[in-house]
Amino acid sequence: MRNILLASVAALTLTPMGAQACDITVGLVLELTGEAGAYGQAGAKSVEMAFRDLNDAGGVAGCTLKTDTRDSQTQANLAVDAATQLVQVAHVPAIIGGIISPMSIPILTSVTGPAKVLQVSPASSSPTLTELGKDGKTNGVFFRTITSDALQGVAAAKFAMDQGMKKIVIIHQNNDFGVNLVKEFTAPYTALGGAVVSVTPYNAKQSSYASEVTAALAGEPDALYLISDPVDGATIARTWISQGGVQKFLLNDGMNSDDFVAAVGKEYLGGAYGTSSGSVASASTEYFNANYNAFSGLDPAAPAADRSYDAGALVGLAIAIAGGPDAAKLPDAMRKAVDPAGEVIYAGKEEFTKALALIKDGKAIRYEGVIGPVNFDQYGDISGPFRLWQIVDGKVTTIGEMTTADVDKVKAEVK
Repeated sequence: MRNILLASVAALTLTPMGAQACDITVGLVLELTGEAGAYGQAGAKSVEMAFRDLNDAGGVAGCTLKTDTRDSQTQANLAVDAATQLVQVAHVPAIIGGIISPMSIPILTSVTGPAKVLQVSPASSSPTLTELGKDGKTNGVFFRTITSDALQGVAAAKFAMDQGMKKIVIIHQNNDFGVNLVKEFTAPYTALGGAVVSVTPYNAKQSSYASEVTAALAGEPDALYLISDPVDGATIARTWISQGGVQKFLLNDGMNSDDFVAAVGKEYLGGAYGTSSGSVASASTEYFNANYNAFSGLDPAAPAADRSYDAGALVGLAIAIAGGPDAAKLPDAMRKAVDPAGEVIYAGKEEFTKALALIKDGKAIRYEGVIGPVNFDQYGDISGPFRLWQIVDGKVTTIGEMTTADVDKVKAEVK
């Protein structure tokens, strides 16, 4: 009983008269620096904006939402250390993060899963996270607001063939994310008639990638599928171009980055195409696009920004539904926040005011966020569309979409 009381006191801090009666602190473990730093910085601002909107709407469970943000520096051991501190010392009821799978997976397996503390990732797409759920290793506490790479691989395969990339080489991050995306891409790509000439892994933060590029160029491909992040990816792309590699690229979702374009040079990237987990436009999308820059100083199209707002909104609404920061109740409350039978709620102060009133009255809600309406399956996964883009005159430009039905159709064709 004493431990429960101490945990409650840690989560609820008295504030002066006239303010909310208490604070509820949610932990953020994000990649604010390192090769994924751009994603984490955008993600942190998005969560803060969602919490601001919920607080302006009256707060959740009578309290003010706050963040305790820790920088993983895009290093797994630091991510685990930060999550451990947040769970065991700060006693947070939930963690938002990591942004990328190599951070989220060890946080889940080492910290949140064993402790049964809700974890929501805005952008971790590795199929390993689904497999951990299937193997009973997550205790049902993991959710994500991005589609699995099991689906992105299918979308990328079809998009590559549609762009005439029929003989491709792959250079990929040698981690869970990269290895899985190669696997999920290769099967449908070859079934559609494409040829993967070679697959070359690389380790992060090398000073040079000349040997990896030389090995990939030996196959004389008509395109390079570069599965990377903006920092290492830019170095690899520059090396590829300097060694005479064909200037036709397929890029993964994390390469949707102005920093990558600026580092490589827009004149070399007119033949660069990519796929990203997409969204279904809603009133939430309009609200976010119109207000995010003023709040954060960042582009609303920044990688992970949109779905990080939704991660923050869903965690906040879940706490309201649970009646407070009770970690045991939050996974079920996450699903209740997107109840298909509930009244539709969008992003922003006015909509959250309505949502909190409905929750107080015991009524169901369905949050349709910046990425559109979602449902969580038993493993915390969502399904959704994919955005197809090209770098046009230095700008990442949407040129098409693959709906969930489109992806399912391709999957059926290549079985």
